[in-house]
Amino acid sequence: MQTAKRIPVRDPRTGTTEFELQALDATEVASLCARLRKNQRAWEALGLKGRIEVMQRWGQAVARHAQAIVAADAQDTGYNQVSQISAQMLLGTIRGTCAGAPAQYDAALRSGASLLPNVRYESVLKAFPVVGVISPWNAPTMLSMLHAIPPLVAGCAVVVKPSEVTPRFVTPLLASIAEVPELAAVFDFAQGDGETGAAVVENVDLISFTGSVPNGRKVAQACARRLIPCELELGGKDPLVVTATANIDHAVSAAVRGALTSTGQVCFSIERVYVERSIHDEFVQALVARCQQIQVNHPQPLQGHMGPFIFERQARIVDGHLDDALAKGAKLVAGGKSFSLDGGLYMQPTILTQVTHDMQIMKDETFGPVIPVMAFDTADEAVELANDTEFGLSAAVIAGTEAEALAIARRINAGNVSVQDAFLTFAAAPAESDSFGASGLGGKRSGIQRYLKRQALLISSAAPTCLTQAALAAR
Repeated sequence: MQTAKRIPVRDPRTGTTEFELQALDATEVASLCARLRKNQRAWEALGLKGRIEVMQRWGQAVARHAQAIVAADAQDTGYNQVSQISAQMLLGTIRGTCAGAPAQYDAALRSGASLLPNVRYESVLKAFPVVGVISPWNAPTMLSMLHAIPPLVAGCAVVVKPSEVTPRFVTPLLASIAEVPELAAVFDFAQGDGETGAAVVENVDLISFTGSVPNGRKVAQACARRLIPCELELGGKDPLVVTATANIDHAVSAAVRGALTSTGQVCFSIERVYVERSIHDEFVQALVARCQQIQVNHPQPLQGHMGPFIFERQARIVDGHLDDALAKGAKLVAGGKSFSLDGGLYMQPTILTQVTHDMQIMKDETFGPVIPVMAFDTADEAVELANDTEFGLSAAVIAGTEAEALAIARRINAGNVSVQDAFLTFAAAPAESDSFGASGLGGKRSGIQRYLKRQALLISSAAPTCLTQAALAAR
């Protein structure tokens, strides 16, 4: 008899193993997905109005469990800033998706005339039976539910494979789901590591993956082999461009929030800053002064501004980027490498100047509280530097006027560009925006539309024409 695989779960604040997670094996994942697939038919048959009513009842259950959801997400992430609003964001996603779904569904329906005068067509929308969501560790509740709720409203069953690094949030979420039997029949979690995730890919009809570029490539290859669609939201190396006409205080505020929220462990964090040369030194001086006011949230988790690294390995990656930059001539003007406090791994806001694009800190995703600042001389140079990346998730531009900022923003290759601020992707990312390059794969239609397959019904109003008559008519 095969022994169940157990995965140690680390406490990011103490560095100790808090408990062990029992991973589902491939057979168990297949059984779970088969159950969801069977129940999905009744879920889709409820119709959009019926599913929205169920999802709204779940929203009420989430509100009742909100405190427990926040507490679990906070334990998962070491009390980072996003965890404190995780339940609010979940409720906002439920309400927003339900509110927008009817118009999106109607917009996806099409009918009209065909190339033949006696034939018209109508559309039927059919949900993908089972959608698999593979979510990351940096914002576990938000990023798993952000991609689970739209397919549920569309009529799909959903299985979520959360990160084994941050699994605590699943328990209170399942408690809220259990209060809504119709939803519990088609919504479940498959806990485990990469092997469990691979099994999910083998048993679903569409994959939504959020995570690293290397793992995204593996998922894309597996989906291609099965000929199923996949949506990949991968890394970012988001630039902030600050022109000489910008308000320096505003630009510093945007840079600090964009780079340091949740210890920089956000895919659309600002990871490189380009400042016009005439204000470069003044900007750096103001940035250092602002960052010196920021404290880690130790020993009290709800005091201070930045939590620990969630994932121990991420601290090593960030330290490696710093070592590489300093070895190649970068100047450290604030902060430094990660350090341990009672077993948790923390880092002060770290600022580098004299950086170049042959350094990892300017090319690879850092995912930590580091702000490298580089001078530029012209708008053309700023655009060239911002676009010198394999990523294209989001970006930001701050200038003296909106018109000046927009002129630069339109030339940057990124799915979202914040204008006169940074990090606005958090507030209102258009569902239709696409990632560029290594930041993602799969064009996005609005909301629930991406989880609906369109079937065309071709309706003839004339008697069928035989092959011989058709050939004669063609002469």
